[in-house]
Amino acid sequence: MTPEGLWVPLTVWAGFAQTLRNAAQRHLVEDVGTLGATLVRFLFGLPFASAYLAAVLLIGGESLPRLTSGFVGWVVEGGIAQIAATALLLRVMADRNFAVGVAFSKTELVQVAVFGAAFLGDPASALTVTAVLLATLGVVLLSPAPGAAGRLRGLVQGWTSRSAVLGVASGAGFALAAVGYRGAALELDAGFTLAAAYSLVWAQAVQVAILGGWLLARNAGVVLTLFRLWQPSLAAGFMGAAASVGWFTAFAIEPASHVRTLGLVELLFSLAAARRFFAESLSRVELAGVALLAVALVLITLGT
Repeated sequence: MTPEGLWVPLTVWAGFAQTLRNAAQRHLVEDVGTLGATLVRFLFGLPFASAYLAAVLLIGGESLPRLTSGFVGWVVEGGIAQIAATALLLRVMADRNFAVGVAFSKTELVQVAVFGAAFLGDPASALTVTAVLLATLGVVLLSPAPGAAGRLRGLVQGWTSRSAVLGVASGAGFALAAVGYRGAALELDAGFTLAAAYSLVWAQAVQVAILGGWLLARNAGVVLTLFRLWQPSLAAGFMGAAASVGWFTAFAIEPASHVRTLGLVELLFSLAAARRFFAESLSRVELAGVALLAVALVLITLGT
């Protein structure tokens, strides 16, 4: 497989690993709250990310890339946006359910295409736009309000609810993070593997410093509880780092809009996890949404 095509399996892997990480984080919310569960992916993921960077340097026989102000700016922007997006996603999961929380966050598709074109000049072909629109419609069908009478009314209420507002905001955060991480990788004079690993370590270090520092100052007990619950925390951190390796490397190869559209495979994994771990099921309308997502995934994969 050529390096250009490597982004496809990397993105599928990232979606799978991220599903497991989200499930682990959701279980931690009850014990450490939304911000504590958000921190766990960064705090316990940083050692794994650092080990991956060390392995890349050792195997490739390369040295660390030269820092630039542009790189630092992009990676800090991406890190902060991802903190906010993750916290909002966990809040939506608590308000609604696991699968719908992930579905709302996937409104990032349109936003990442717009941000990528505006800030990085990433192209958006007609096929990409078609895939994004189909995927977004699929997300809409997966997001009806619970208990609403009538399908249309349920969809309207679903997109005017508090969960929808938080979910769309989460999607915006993930879109800005994706663009920031791609921008950071493009700033480095290095191959895509090293650029991705280096950007990942910087991003997670920034996130641990910002969110970890905030929690230590405001509620240090949350951080101590994370270490007390070290087994699920370590699992969430490892899967978070594994997912991030896939995302960051894919961003270093391919425009963020392509990566994030194919990344909707995560939603399919999330639906399976919701049924397996949280006893959540789908209606016929929601199944139609899944079908549209599947078509979008095929289009974005065949068209790049």
